[in-house]
Amino acid sequence: MSLLEDLKIKFKTITVIEKLIVINVLIFVSFYLLRTFTFLFGAENSSLLDWFVFPKEVNEFITKPWTIFTYAFLHSGIWHLASNMIILYFAGRYFIQYISGKRALTVYFLGAVFGALLYMVSYNLFPAFSQVGNSYLLGASASVMAILIAIATYIPYMTIRLLFLGSVKFWWIAAFFVILDIVQIPVSNAGGHIAHLGGALFGYLYAVQLKKGNDIGSWFEKLMDGFANMFTSKKKSPLKTVHKSKTHKKTTKTTRTSSVKNPNQKQIDAILDKISKSGYESLTKEEKDFLFKAGKE
Repeated sequence: MSLLEDLKIKFKTITVIEKLIVINVLIFVSFYLLRTFTFLFGAENSSLLDWFVFPKEVNEFITKPWTIFTYAFLHSGIWHLASNMIILYFAGRYFIQYISGKRALTVYFLGAVFGALLYMVSYNLFPAFSQVGNSYLLGASASVMAILIAIATYIPYMTIRLLFLGSVKFWWIAAFFVILDIVQIPVSNAGGHIAHLGGALFGYLYAVQLKKGNDIGSWFEKLMDGFANMFTSKKKSPLKTVHKSKTHKKTTKTTRTSSVKNPNQKQIDAILDKISKSGYESLTKEEKDFLFKAGKE
């Protein structure tokens, strides 16, 4: 087995959050390698980056609509990348465990969308930004904040141990980052902090609605599934055997219906309520195992 094949297999087996981290790192390294080559040959490399960062001008965005997603995979420096990926890994582990990996991907992308839109609206609405020239947004922070705030809203009273701080509740961490972004808007990187708050707002709304049984991101999941199916080749057998049976057909329909519904949702809700009141450590081993398996579905 070649090294490339081995890496492909490992990439398929890791979680969605870990895949997002790998993609972010690879894109970061690729752009910096390109930057090195263009420097050595005396060429200009900023023009390529301009095609992927999100602009504040509506007219420019219309000509580059893909930037509402691509900017969330670009970073200005190693610390910018590292800080985002550390928080993404920390919050993403809990998100996958208590919600799901597929929904984590939805929150990542829609958090980026909300962050970009709030940034654009703010820079074109508030007088404080009226004298700002060309301004562009890049970084995964809005997406990361969406995932962090979503899981903190979903299990706010879960106790987590942090180095040097001891045990803290999840919502304390979320509140700290939101307040930090608000107070830093007048100081520096106003557009970035506004985008963070846009992602945080979506994460909060998403979790609140999900706890009520409403998945406001389901439409995006269906869109992603449809897009993925366009590139998935389905091999059809040239021979087809058909067996008609009314009894068999009825049984199949019943089986499919039961697989779509989640009969364990009440048990999941009961466990989450227990976590909210008493913390994760109060769960029995059976409850932890059940929740872990449910999070992978």
